[in-house]
Amino acid sequence: MPAPANPRIAVLGFSIECNKFAPPATRAHFEARTYLQGEAILEEARRPTPTMLPETPGFVAAMDAAGPWTPIGIVLAITEPNGPVEHVFFEELLDTITRGLKAALPLDGVYFCAHGAAITTEEDDPEGALFERIRDIVGPDVPVVATFDLHANVSDRMVDKIDAFIGYRTNPHLDMRERGQEAAAALRELLAGTKTERVRLRLPIVPPTVTLLTAAGPYAEMIELGQRKMNPAIMNVSVMGGFAYADTAKNGLSVIVTARGDRQGAASLATEIAQYGWEQRARFYPKLTPLDEAVQKALAMARDPSLKPLAFADVADNPGGGRGNTMYLLRGFAEAGVKGALFGVIYDPPLAAEAHRHGLHYHFDARFNRDETTKFSEPWNAPARVAALHDGNCVGRRGIYAGTRLALGPCAALAIGGITVVIVSHRVQCADPIFFEMMGLDIAKARSIAVKSRGHFRGGFDEFFGPDQIVEVDLPGLTSPMLSRFEWTRLPRPVIPLDDGVEFSLS
Repeated sequence: MPAPANPRIAVLGFSIECNKFAPPATRAHFEARTYLQGEAILEEARRPTPTMLPETPGFVAAMDAAGPWTPIGIVLAITEPNGPVEHVFFEELLDTITRGLKAALPLDGVYFCAHGAAITTEEDDPEGALFERIRDIVGPDVPVVATFDLHANVSDRMVDKIDAFIGYRTNPHLDMRERGQEAAAALRELLAGTKTERVRLRLPIVPPTVTLLTAAGPYAEMIELGQRKMNPAIMNVSVMGGFAYADTAKNGLSVIVTARGDRQGAASLATEIAQYGWEQRARFYPKLTPLDEAVQKALAMARDPSLKPLAFADVADNPGGGRGNTMYLLRGFAEAGVKGALFGVIYDPPLAAEAHRHGLHYHFDARFNRDETTKFSEPWNAPARVAALHDGNCVGRRGIYAGTRLALGPCAALAIGGITVVIVSHRVQCADPIFFEMMGLDIAKARSIAVKSRGHFRGGFDEFFGPDQIVEVDLPGLTSPMLSRFEWTRLPRPVIPLDDGVEFSLS
């Protein structure tokens, strides 16, 4: 059967990474980042600096370039990582998708921008539920292609209900647009008649986030092995590291292979990659720097200008799943008298608003977390001066946010002793130098910086700090890589790195 000359393609998505231990995400969180319906999705995707993540713009651009098509925007809901999505909002979204797809019939194909690590306050596999609903509406023969963050927790339902599973291959995530383009190519091929088989294997490994970098390490080697073993029968190989803090039965390092009709070939390749990952299991344990040692390193930076500057990562309070407002590292630096340091970004809307009311150069007692009751987000006061103010509207310059239009709300830079701290009103991971630069701060002149980020800062700040200049600090927080500190209830056990004597066999 020839491909339709002008295929009708539904474009939709739901993308959030959810930490079970964090407060719930509401509709307002999506509306503050990206919540679009209908033609607005296509209009925004075609802008030079869209607000959405890059995979949908990449998909739309590739479909535009490949030939005629009729895109039909349904709904696109994206927000920063957060707690479980309020189930009422998810049900509303599911209803919106259902009505939109039924109204758009007949359809020739569907593109879905997913994350893969979402949960709701009642549902542990919302992506699976969405794909099941989509398949029920469009029927068994309409191709459905989806893109995923490499931190996806993958269920059989997620794999079985779509035709092509396409996951990111870089962490920090620098290939999102390319994966959207790959999804477009896959969909065009499926429209021309290709049929696929998908195979998923999950290992009893729940990797801490800091072990999932793709420049080097065991996870990088698994991804590289999959790409090296590609052949004409294989459409895509995705190695999903997972997101531990979702705490679901589908957690775990997964290998998903999409093949052009060759299920045996897909199974063979998935087995080979999974076996290699299992052989490397001893390398999926985190190694962090204690706070007192990190403080001494920062003090040394200020004393000795011959030393290369350092970037300190508060990986336990990554706003990608955490709150972005714990005080452990900032308080440690301030009380020790660290100088020449930049710190960003702290999520504290009341403090940012107060700084704007006072105005530039005003001296006051900065009260952090005055309204916060979340575990780990303790109040802290410090004498401060308003060093800079900004409305928070910016365009990402490097890394995951490059070319993305961002609205951080009222922002302020506060001078606290020898440290300049950037405060934002919309929670975001400190992954882009623009968050300092828009405040007039010169990163190149800082002796050290501290960032609230798990790893995406590596893709934004690599022009200033090489791998040997990064210190991942061991601190309390909702995203601590020390997984033994959490009370797990649904995560599969036994798993590495939480348990001893974990066994696994692919035979």
